[in-house]
Amino acid sequence: MKRRCAILHRLKCKFFVFVVSLFVVLVYRSISVEDSIYIELSGAKQRSLNHQSLNGINCTAIYELEPVEIGKSLEIRRKNIVEVDDKSIVSFTADCKNYIETRGYNEIFVTDEECSFPIAYSLVVHKNSAMVERILRAIYTPQNIYCIHYDQKSSNDFIAALKNLEKCFPNVFIASKIESVMYAHITRLNADLNCLSDLLSSEVKWKYAINLCGQDFPLKSNYELVAELRKLNGANMLESSRPSKLKRQRFQFQHELKEVSYEYQKMPVKTSNPKDPPPNDIEMFVGSAYFVLTRDFVTYIMNNQLAKDFLQWSADTYSPDEHFWATMARVPGVPGELQRSEPDVSDIMSRTRLVKWNYLEIRLYPQCTGTHRRSVCIYGAAELRWLLEDGHWFANKFDPKVDPVIIKCLEEKLEEKQNQQCLRRVS
Repeated sequence: MKRRCAILHRLKCKFFVFVVSLFVVLVYRSISVEDSIYIELSGAKQRSLNHQSLNGINCTAIYELEPVEIGKSLEIRRKNIVEVDDKSIVSFTADCKNYIETRGYNEIFVTDEECSFPIAYSLVVHKNSAMVERILRAIYTPQNIYCIHYDQKSSNDFIAALKNLEKCFPNVFIASKIESVMYAHITRLNADLNCLSDLLSSEVKWKYAINLCGQDFPLKSNYELVAELRKLNGANMLESSRPSKLKRQRFQFQHELKEVSYEYQKMPVKTSNPKDPPPNDIEMFVGSAYFVLTRDFVTYIMNNQLAKDFLQWSADTYSPDEHFWATMARVPGVPGELQRSEPDVSDIMSRTRLVKWNYLEIRLYPQCTGTHRRSVCIYGAAELRWLLEDGHWFANKFDPKVDPVIIKCLEEKLEEKQNQQCLRRVS
């Protein structure tokens, strides 16, 4: 009898613990849902009426730096920010007609000036298909052409989402050759070169090529970009500076791809083996991986033996994409040549990409209102006006998990500007 009572007592205790645990889980889930912000693509079906979205944000007030609206954006950043996952993007883009109409691709206005000046894009990406789609929507016009290079290591759902994008647009395609991209390795440069080769083979006779990564976002409408590109009058635009003693070590010594203990897993590591000087007495310059290049210059890079020799020589250097373009742009006689005697072109002078480094804040630009990752600012909503007025064409870095408001408001403002400029030309 006593034993039966003891067993019943234990069962009651277990049941009580189970009920209490279930109650705690349900309460936690309820709080989590109420404290979550769901980032939905514009036009996509909302998950639930209970879930909070960004629809209550007034981007004009954010642009005007109104304290109450900036405060709202800061409150959003304190919540659990939930992005659209790759599987959802695969589902969303499966029905091309519905997807295109829902996202408004069929309502994009362009002028005659834009139609006669197509732009080619190389997008080198490896994760977060929702962000890739948002970048594409922000830069998309029907006369431009877009090559997307994913990583061999990317997830199956991510790749499937990009292949759906390719299926939905006649001017969007996946690169014909896909690299397994390693940080600071020649494979990063090869990814862009693969896209550029494919873009040259396309039927679209584009005027300039621009490369982007998955954390970039445009700061100009397509109409504004075409106007700015016309002003270049056949010149390339990219960073190109004389290397410091420290930067020279990146290409004065051979580097080997090795496993490392931190996030990149593998990256080039400097050896004690000195490299031969660059071929053909090329004078070295350094810059960034980002460029705005003329079609003629890209044709030269793909076909000229000097460029091929220099690319091969660069294979065992550190971050060759940060010296290849900067150096080739200075080679005498190349299309759109930047003469060697010309002064250094810094990232501030070149408008290809606005990157805010934490050690240059206050001195060169306002303090970051988002957060920093590897010394680079991930922008916050309070930087909207500064970004749009600074004069650069694109900026890096953006992360919807850090601040979704800045991306939403850039989307709104760029679409507003494109529509206004097109309507002005019509009227």
